[in-house]
Amino acid sequence: MKPVLTSEEAAELDRATQARGVSAADLMERAGWAVARSCIDLTGGTYGRRAVVVCGKGNNGGDGFVAARHLARWGLRVAVVLLADPAGMRDPAAGNLVRLAEVDVRVVPYDPRTLARELARADVALDAIFGTGFRGMPDGDRAAAIDALNAAPVPVVAVDIPSGVDGTSGAIAGTAVRAELTVTFGAAKAGAVLLPGAELAGDVRVVDIGSPDDLVPNTTGLTEPYDVDAILPDRAADAHKKASGTVVVVAGSRRMTGAVRLIALAAARAGAGYVIVATPSSILPVVQTELTEAVFLPLPETEAGSVAPEALEVVLEGLQGADALAIGPGLSTEPATQTLIRSLVRACPVPLVLDADGLNAFAGEPEAIADRKAEAIVTPHLGELARLGETGDDRLGAARTLAARTDAVALVKGSRTVVARPDGLARINPTGSAVLATAGTGDVLTGTIGGLMARGLVPFEAAWAGAYIHGVAGVVAGRSRAEGTIAGDVAASLPDAVELIRGQA
Repeated sequence: MKPVLTSEEAAELDRATQARGVSAADLMERAGWAVARSCIDLTGGTYGRRAVVVCGKGNNGGDGFVAARHLARWGLRVAVVLLADPAGMRDPAAGNLVRLAEVDVRVVPYDPRTLARELARADVALDAIFGTGFRGMPDGDRAAAIDALNAAPVPVVAVDIPSGVDGTSGAIAGTAVRAELTVTFGAAKAGAVLLPGAELAGDVRVVDIGSPDDLVPNTTGLTEPYDVDAILPDRAADAHKKASGTVVVVAGSRRMTGAVRLIALAAARAGAGYVIVATPSSILPVVQTELTEAVFLPLPETEAGSVAPEALEVVLEGLQGADALAIGPGLSTEPATQTLIRSLVRACPVPLVLDADGLNAFAGEPEAIADRKAEAIVTPHLGELARLGETGDDRLGAARTLAARTDAVALVKGSRTVVARPDGLARINPTGSAVLATAGTGDVLTGTIGGLMARGLVPFEAAWAGAYIHGVAGVVAGRSRAEGTIAGDVAASLPDAVELIRGQA
């Protein structure tokens, strides 16, 4: 797992590092040197090369001053464009601005024509305008400078995070730098990992500037192949179907029969040995023709063809001896069915994953999900998240808040998916592609997570590993189907995704 820091955590890491005896000046010196080396990598050398460094007033600007000094010492012709009054700068940034007199660096105040002229003849540009603590919308000269960087035919290196990107949420309120490379310190910043900020960060290079490893927070991580491979269980040589895990799927209604198939298929492809499909009795013949490997539990239904409250005892009996429950997709928002959902969540004796109409049954009162016996995972997309009372502007914050309110693992779907525990521990999922933007892929994720829980993974592990595998399966399916990929293709690709992940670990 690669650690990911919010802007607050990054600031606290700097403070804690300084408390260990590494001065702010030393941190800035090391950061600027690392940025300068990365610029040389882009220019391919120093002879005859030019660099322009656009600097704001804070520590981010100070990193830019240090980078400019080193680039000049290594032979580049360097111009520093200031977006702030030097008189308002504080050390160590102010001291590093003064030190530019030691080398042949031209320092000029911002002017649109000056910046345009410097960018037109540069081989590389440095964005040192705003740091990870930036919030809101760039204005005035800062916005104009960002637009100029984006318009220039020159590669841009961002210092720590592209200016204009919120360091914690990745949100972009106005204009923001589009970088080819982001050089970040200690650990990746959440704003450069979450979309839309990640789209502007380019390649993200994490460099060590002296923060002790034990001080780097691990409350948020970016999932890697090794993480998934390390927790996936292997089947014993003498394993049988029940030993591989039993999952019960409660899904579907007269108008929505496809969700049942997708969940069940995904659970089986994720490795569950025994899949029990509980669905309204009237649609059972339709479902059975497409699920040859599952066993079936016909449920009492309403006049609308959705699961009736009387099904509670039938499902609870079916859960005896099961290892996990996947519930929600296609159940409808019929009031009687929502009553069934709430009763089943409350009484379920095994870990469960709650999705789609299962979540809609708790619209406006997510705290009611906490009233249950077993561990749970909730998996809203942004629309369902809003119905549960949260916004998706800060995906990481929303996942943590929802997890606390429901006392469950919260998986907020989308690009990028975030998974959080009630105690705040979180994972960001880097896998997936646009081919997953099609009906039913969320049902496949539900089945994947249910299958992994049935195999013995605890809910938090099942959620972040399931999201990772599901994203890779989308990529695998998309290689042959491209934008014609459908949810069933993703489910069918789950075993190939697991093998690919194991090979990368």
